[in-house]
Amino acid sequence: MVLAVLLVAALVGSGVVLWRMLTTNEAWQSSAQKWETLARSTGEELAASQAELAATQAELDATAGQLAAAQQRITQLADEKAQLGDTTASQQQLADYQARVSQAAGQVATALASCVDGQQRLIGYLQNSDQYDPNDLARFSSDVQTVCGRATDANAALQRELDR
Repeated sequence: MVLAVLLVAALVGSGVVLWRMLTTNEAWQSSAQKWETLARSTGEELAASQAELAATQAELDATAGQLAAAQQRITQLADEKAQLGDTTASQQQLADYQARVSQAAGQVATALASCVDGQQRLIGYLQNSDQYDPNDLARFSSDVQTVCGRATDANAALQRELDR
């Protein structure tokens, strides 16, 4: 009888231990699944941020190239126009032209500098994107694109003025 009680107690104890091991195993599996899901989503967010950073860097490089080309063209045209003639009328026309070009060039330079500054700040934010709200980053990126669009428009206006 004692042996039977001991055997039943051993079976019950074994069952409790087995049940505890199974619940612990399920909890570990659930936890591992959650961590894997978190790692995947974080990896996807990182890849998206890196792609956006690369696109912004490419846009910054293109804008800097436009600025350099515009400044070189302004210098060339100013030199060409300076050689037009010595008459008062042509000098007045040249002065008016140079004033218009200088004003347009100043606007382009200011707009492009703002664009470059905004893109550099955006790159810095994107490099540390986990510290910022994604909606704020998207809004700032849109603002930078607007500023750069205005810079491109100002450059186009300058080019039209230079073609006169």
